[in-house]
Amino acid sequence: MSKVIDFRHKEVINICDAKRLGCVCDVDIDYCTGTVNAIVVPGCNQGLFPCFFRSGSDIVIPWENIRRIGEEIILVELE
Repeated sequence: MSKVIDFRHKEVINICDAKRLGCVCDVDIDYCTGTVNAIVVPGCNQGLFPCFFRSGSDIVIPWENIRRIGEEIILVELE
């Protein structure tokens, strides 16, 4: 079993195109039920130094799209 704080150290990879999406920056939790609704990965600019400046378009990945949670990575399915 993982703790929610451990998600921040895991890299997220989309299994549909093998693209690295980045590391989890936030988790959406329903505090009434204690369930995780989604994980959030920061969006990146497409400029000279991508991912140094956040674009404000974070990627919200619903819990239903998470396929595997490993020691170092989270595999998701986003089409």
